[in-house]
Amino acid sequence: MDSENHRTATKQRHGCLTAYLTLLLVANMATAIIYLSSLITDAPQRLPKSMILILGISTVLNMVFAVALFKWKKWGFYGFIGTTIIAGIVNLSLGIGPLSLLGFSGIPILYGILRIGNERAGWHQLD
Repeated sequence: MDSENHRTATKQRHGCLTAYLTLLLVANMATAIIYLSSLITDAPQRLPKSMILILGISTVLNMVFAVALFKWKKWGFYGFIGTTIIAGIVNLSLGIGPLSLLGFSGIPILYGILRIGNERAGWHQLD
């Protein structure tokens, strides 16, 4: 076993972090399916296709970032920050208003969950 696999094998994830990352994967998968499938249907759309595409790609990227966090990669957290900012800008441009700012609450929630659990705190184990 090489040193990277050994380091990953000795890391332990807190149950709350595992549950939250799983929730992020499932929720973003469902949302990506909704956004991207709406691009290929003939149903009338309230939103411009370009905005739906941006939001759909953001949700796919969020799945990549969740997997990165499962693999102890800190860039997954920073990726979530990026897609949150992009989605917030898109939502503001669509006129959603102050409600679109609720999406930014996901950043401190994820950070807080990464900090739970003294020796098993995910944040300290990220590479």
